[in-house]
Amino acid sequence: MDNIDKRKKLEEEVFSYRISKDEKVFIFFHGKQIMILKGKESKKFLAKISTADTIESQFIMAKVTGNFKHGNERINKTRKK
Repeated sequence: MDNIDKRKKLEEEVFSYRISKDEKVFIFFHGKQIMILKGKESKKFLAKISTADTIESQFIMAKVTGNFKHGNERINKTRKK
């Protein structure tokens, strides 16, 4: 996990989530709703998050939302312009 979060952003607990009565999962980033999971996706998410610690749960939410690679991506040199 140390290699993944080099800037220690996930320790700040930037992600949170809320579960509705009908098992929809609302994921928040800095208090703003950014994603809703329902059906199979929400059940899969809840199964993963139930056994995770704080930092691991932050990483799970970052992966689900796609919000976990900022500033450390390499540019593809063969990319067409």
